[in-house]
Amino acid sequence: MRTRLTWVVAMLALVAIGFLMACSTKYTSTSNGLVVVPTQSAAVMQTFSINLANGHLSQINNSAGPPTNGLPTSIVLDPTGDFAYVIVYQNPAVLGSATGIETFQIASDGKLTAGATTALNNTIFTPLGGQCESIAVTPVALAIDSTGKFLFVANSAASSAPGSVSVLAISGGNLKEVQPVSCSSASTAGSPFPLPGATSNPSASALAVTPTVYPTQFAYCSGHAAPTTENLYVTDSVNYLLLNYSVNTSTGALTLMPPSTTSPGLSTGTVPSGVAVDPCNRFVYVANSTSNNISAFTICSAVTPSCLKPDFSLLTVTGSPFGTSPGDGPGPVAVDPYGNFLYVVDSGSSQVSAFRIGASNGNLTSVGTYAAGIGANSIAIRGDDIWVFVANSTSSTLSQYAIIPATGGLAPQSPTSTFNTPVGVAVR
Repeated sequence: MRTRLTWVVAMLALVAIGFLMACSTKYTSTSNGLVVVPTQSAAVMQTFSINLANGHLSQINNSAGPPTNGLPTSIVLDPTGDFAYVIVYQNPAVLGSATGIETFQIASDGKLTAGATTALNNTIFTPLGGQCESIAVTPVALAIDSTGKFLFVANSAASSAPGSVSVLAISGGNLKEVQPVSCSSASTAGSPFPLPGATSNPSASALAVTPTVYPTQFAYCSGHAAPTTENLYVTDSVNYLLLNYSVNTSTGALTLMPPSTTSPGLSTGTVPSGVAVDPCNRFVYVANSTSNNISAFTICSAVTPSCLKPDFSLLTVTGSPFGTSPGDGPGPVAVDPYGNFLYVVDSGSSQVSAFRIGASNGNLTSVGTYAAGIGANSIAIRGDDIWVFVANSTSSTLSQYAIIPATGGLAPQSPTSTFNTPVGVAVR
């Protein structure tokens, strides 16, 4: 049991977070946490300060929002917490909007400043058809590596082309697509990297990258040397597969690692919609929204001695998939920063399901379910392994929970109101 258990439990007995929407609040990155929320109906970004002594949230007064350059969806923060990257879609309701990845710089007072919107390369080469063509790239999910060097973007399928993964190099918050495909050049390999063809046109729905930095304490892998290589796991929501890519850490190029000569990926449940990697590179979990279950896979890494070779290939965990309740519609999924618990947003039932992770075998044991707001759509866990946040689009609220270290259960706090239709959440 972690040493912080006593004070966390005592704190939970005293804390009751009320409706706190002050016009502004003082914030410092050294003494407060920060929550960042894109809101779709208002097309603006909101930030909230977390009082680390009691968990209270208070809104930071960002000038004019700030507005987003399109309708926002997914958000991710870089490892230093200096920049936020947000998927935005062109929409007539937002003047001058564009589809791409918008960058926001996070100041020391928690306020945001909008930067450039980076358009994704729309030229793709389809190996099966042997064609190079321009398509409408539709980004749906984001992931960033441990060092903040690469941003990975999952793109859904177009009418005539497969889904893909765009890889963007990061430099001082600026984004640049790596090895962009060009039909006029001799080489057609590059970003966006198309998903492998199968019986139906593949479509990327979620992605997660293996960490190259391990937790310094409390985790199974603390004290172990982290790998210098990384892999990217991508869900195909049409063919119900989990795809494994090796990442070239110098160039960002992706190389598919198929599990066999007969299939490009491992089978998941029906319509995989979320994926998470545990922080010790032991397991991958995939939430399947239609079959209402969680697929679990072992990563063959240096901390999983059951594998013959630490090549980051995947093996299905015994007992997988692990069920949720009918109608739950599991989607966004996250592993806590110490790799002990898995939390799944059940979008269909507006709740969060908690599971304990078997340290040696990756199996899941249900801890409980906890109510969220209506339209729960995203989840974020703070790095201190205490606070969990879920954005609820229909109720326009931010649910907050405290993790109970001994069990992995969640202690719900009073929700915080946001601007209309929050569609993502990130925390530092």
